[in-house]
Amino acid sequence: MAEFTASVYQNEFLPDGGTDVNAIVTVTCTGAGTAGQSGGGAAGEVIIVDTSGSMGPQTMAAAKQAAMAAIAEIVDGTWFAVIAGSDRAMLAYPQVQSGPGLVQANDATRAEATTAVSRFVGSGGTAISTWLDLAGTLFASVPEATQRHAILLTDGENREQPGSLDAAIRRATGVFQCDCRGAGTDWQVEEIRRIAQALLGTVDIIPEPSQMQAQFEEMMRSSMARGVADAQLRIWTPQGAQVLFVRQVSPTVEDLTDRRVVVNPLTGGYPTGAWADESRDYHVAVRVAAKAIGQEQLAARVQLAIGDNVATQGLVKATWSNNSELTTRIDQQVAHYTGQTELAAMIQEGLAAKAAGDEATATTKLGRAVQLAAETGNDEATSKLKKVVDIQDEREGTVRLKAAIAKADEMALDTASTKTTRIKK
Repeated sequence: MAEFTASVYQNEFLPDGGTDVNAIVTVTCTGAGTAGQSGGGAAGEVIIVDTSGSMGPQTMAAAKQAAMAAIAEIVDGTWFAVIAGSDRAMLAYPQVQSGPGLVQANDATRAEATTAVSRFVGSGGTAISTWLDLAGTLFASVPEATQRHAILLTDGENREQPGSLDAAIRRATGVFQCDCRGAGTDWQVEEIRRIAQALLGTVDIIPEPSQMQAQFEEMMRSSMARGVADAQLRIWTPQGAQVLFVRQVSPTVEDLTDRRVVVNPLTGGYPTGAWADESRDYHVAVRVAAKAIGQEQLAARVQLAIGDNVATQGLVKATWSNNSELTTRIDQQVAHYTGQTELAAMIQEGLAAKAAGDEATATTKLGRAVQLAAETGNDEATSKLKKVVDIQDEREGTVRLKAAIAKADEMALDTASTKTTRIKK
């Protein structure tokens, strides 16, 4: 049975008149088990492969191999289906006209699905909204599959009427999780990131067809290891307090503030999706009414809930003090993740400015990103930034845009912008 623990990192001391409390809450899960086998409902998987005409022979061959490899990783008993996506979504497997749109995985169904994938041929355009809508319909056809996850691969830009994709994302939000991958360099990072963030998944680039199979295997293995189907982060605050923001800050930066649902008048719930054996860090900021020097207050109670059951909780405190040595200290974890969040923003804003032809702003933003990556020890970000800028002074953030930048390197930096690193011990 899964067990959760929570740890809180903060400086609880506020100066006279101080109102804002920041804390990092680390939630750790152990003993998660395997997807669909905890008794809380079955697991469902949908593999969505771009089969539009832009998929060249090499990419299509790699996509077919990757999808077959993912199918091989699906655990027996898991409900699954395969969608071929172009300017419309086609249910490639199982080939049914009515009733359940998913079948349970076993040796026979995995073999049948593999055969169906082997017949994929590229044609047509790209209408990702139809892919997401069909996945939602398939999941809805098997109500007992309560843990729902999809893998989506595309190699091109969405070619639909403005608003179509966003509407489909809204329809899919809360219905299933989705890990998204872009093959090559002709797709839009921001477009695919919108899907992944709304559907509590990941986004990454697969620059070379040879890398596709390993990524698909890893995504499906990770999904099968999530034995806790769904959980909610709950934050209680006292009467009159205000939650300023709630962010997941590790392993990636994801702003959950606007995803709040009301649990009761003093408690909001934020989605976390499924869990494996892992730790995640959340940055919670709360504004409370100032109290007199020496007074203490519980500023927030942060809980991880599975259904109606609270699995663990951490307490965020506030104590007012006139000791400046206490009140001016910034907690190391809070400072670290504040820097990591700014790093993600600087990379995305810098690349957007470069795309718009504003090289001065791009240089300033990416220079700040280099500085933050160094300060927070994010070696992966530093490595990717070095492929986009020439670093003259890492500490000062002085950089020059490279004269020639491979598009794949730029997109790899963009997709990895939200990945964070923990404080090095």
